[in-house]
Amino acid sequence: MYEINNIDGRAKTGILTTVHGTVRTPCFMNVATQGAIKGAVSTEDLEGIGTQIMLSNTYHLHLRPTDTLIKEYGGLHKFTVWNKPILTDSGGFQVFSLADLRSIKEEGVTFKSHLDGHRIFMGPEESMTIQSNLGSTIAMAFDECPSSKSEREYVEKSVARTTRWLIRCKKKMDELNQQEDTINKNQLLFGINQGAVFDDIRIAQAKEIADMNLDGYALGGLAVGETAEEMYHILDVTIPYLPQNKPTYLMGVGTPENILRSVYYGVDFFDCVYPSRNGRHGHAYTSHGRLNLLNKKFEKDERPLEEGCDCPCCRRYSRAYVHHLMKSGEMLGMRLLVLHNLRFYNKLMEEIRAAIDEHRYESFMKERIEMLHENDS
Repeated sequence: MYEINNIDGRAKTGILTTVHGTVRTPCFMNVATQGAIKGAVSTEDLEGIGTQIMLSNTYHLHLRPTDTLIKEYGGLHKFTVWNKPILTDSGGFQVFSLADLRSIKEEGVTFKSHLDGHRIFMGPEESMTIQSNLGSTIAMAFDECPSSKSEREYVEKSVARTTRWLIRCKKKMDELNQQEDTINKNQLLFGINQGAVFDDIRIAQAKEIADMNLDGYALGGLAVGETAEEMYHILDVTIPYLPQNKPTYLMGVGTPENILRSVYYGVDFFDCVYPSRNGRHGHAYTSHGRLNLLNKKFEKDERPLEEGCDCPCCRRYSRAYVHHLMKSGEMLGMRLLVLHNLRFYNKLMEEIRAAIDEHRYESFMKERIEMLHENDS
């Protein structure tokens, strides 16, 4: 169940209540692709930095260790020792990212495993079954993510097929949630809006899937090659046609500025690998811009990564020490930076929610975006 708390313009705060706990929105989902955050971050760490919900990858977990093994273990929550909500993607993004290794038909998609090349078939029913085996809180519908550069004719056919797949996903999930051995009989289903950068295709499909009474709605196929301005335009014109009383999820986005601007248009859920990936490469997010801790100028800098930050890194360690760790190739440096970046994102969402609740979001957004560009280094 999703309840809206406050609305400020098109930005809104709400609470999604699930069988695995509540999620306050807008929220950021920390990306645990294979059941873990890259950077030696444990589920205990995630709890300590204010993480509400974790995202894992259906395709990768299906390959290794396999969804059937995870089901035998009691589901992904027990396997990862995480007792809060988990969202699993559908495998649909791999239809896009593994374009050289797949073949798309009405029935579904045939992949070649990126691990050993063996053939895998996944359609709507298979994706729902895998996600049911994982027992995630929220399952994503199986879709195709057409490139933003695709021709209109291809996008039209792709989106029509994605909508047909969504109908099959919903039917299969209803069946699975009734089975005796299903781990999570209250699994939620989010549908996905596609359409590349064509306004009318996006809007028409949004209207169509809005009538399906799903648990939430995602916008996919963005931040995959189009400009930021094109992405914001699609959000602006499409979100009004999705149900306001259901969560809206912008898949795979993004930077702090992306998040701030997208909340303005009504987005509730975000996920992105940036905080962990950039942390592992020596970059720290701060309210005043991004820091490259590999730079020599931090060699004698005794300050924390960001004054006032309550993450495990900033509470104890200096920029100089983190610089030393990264230059030395010590894993601790990557771990500390990943923890800092994830806490930065979670704290940003807390501040966003407060600004909406206090009906000052637009001014807050403009102020924070201006700050973000002060100190990129």
